[in-house]
Amino acid sequence: MLIISQKIICSLVSCTVILLLSLQIGFGGEFGLRHRIPEAVLKNYLQRAVTHAGLLASSSDPSTETFADDLKMLENIGAKFVGRAAFVWELSPDDDRHFNQVKARAAQAHATLPDLILQAAIFEIVTRDVEKIAIPAWVFEGLDLPVENRSFDYEAMLYDKGKFHNHWREGASVPDMGRTETRLWFYYRAVRYLESGVEALHFGQVELMDDADPSHRHWIDLLSRIRKFAALHSRRNLVLCDAHTHGISENGKLLFDFHSYPMRLREKPGEAMKTFLSDESRGDIYRHSLGGISPSGWTCESLPYLVEFDNYGYSGRGGQSVGGIWVWGYDEISWFAHQPREYRESWLREAHAWVKNHPSPGALQLATRRILAAPVGGSFMFHARDFGLEPLYRDLLTGR
Repeated sequence: MLIISQKIICSLVSCTVILLLSLQIGFGGEFGLRHRIPEAVLKNYLQRAVTHAGLLASSSDPSTETFADDLKMLENIGAKFVGRAAFVWELSPDDDRHFNQVKARAAQAHATLPDLILQAAIFEIVTRDVEKIAIPAWVFEGLDLPVENRSFDYEAMLYDKGKFHNHWREGASVPDMGRTETRLWFYYRAVRYLESGVEALHFGQVELMDDADPSHRHWIDLLSRIRKFAALHSRRNLVLCDAHTHGISENGKLLFDFHSYPMRLREKPGEAMKTFLSDESRGDIYRHSLGGISPSGWTCESLPYLVEFDNYGYSGRGGQSVGGIWVWGYDEISWFAHQPREYRESWLREAHAWVKNHPSPGALQLATRRILAAPVGGSFMFHARDFGLEPLYRDLLTGR
């Protein structure tokens, strides 16, 4: 009788432990997800989103050298979604080392913050260095293709007739998603990130890579295969996919789980270095995030979206109204970094409230770590801690 009782007690203890662990990694609650993400939970995550570029690993921009401190900061401010945590623009000399570092750091992050979603980015660039990487058999199998013993082929990823060739620099081009080789490359990187503990993938300027396929059938096929892998093998059996787009759908079914876009700051006429947000342009995402049936199965009039501080360069004429893509001569994050502290913080409070209270379901993605094209105090890195923004970020994300 005593033996039976002990077995029953052990069984109850085991069930309790499993239940607690399940709650920890997101079976329920305001940040609970498994196989799918309810609309309310997605909005909760996006309202706690930050951009912390290189938290896990990055190239050629450096990954953080203060990982433990950065993780404490993210915990302190209440972040739940970390954008650009891992990415490659220029391939690193050792691609395996990149993914190994992602995996090790993701495990450490999830040990502290089990609900945290870490995002990796697979951008609109391929370089000749892809030819240094052998294609594993499982990549061909994932696309239902015969297995070949070879490396990736840079030229086979490009558009016909020289379109977007050397777009970024010599030997760095925009890939054509209509090419099988491109889909092999994107599938390879997506799966390796998912195996490393990443749960969200950002695909950059998706329509730049879709120029030869207006029906988007190749993107639809690729993401369905990535989601199939995630459903079986990722940390919580799903992956959240997004891109810089107002939306893509087929028969009312949305391609992405949420949309992302730059904030598109407007210069205030006659008020040097002052800006504001507006929803009066079709080029903005405000009011223009496409609705439909989400990949998780719920229907919306407008898909939830993030707006972020974009970084794309420097005109060399900081503080001047030079027009075009520039905000007083800067990109968005450099403009923000060059503001006096009082104005920067008051502006951010107003902008955060404007996006949050807008009729469309958007959220402002706070920048905690971002490369600066125009340095501040000799530094090319924006870090929320260095700018004294932790208390404000905690207030905006958690209300405490």
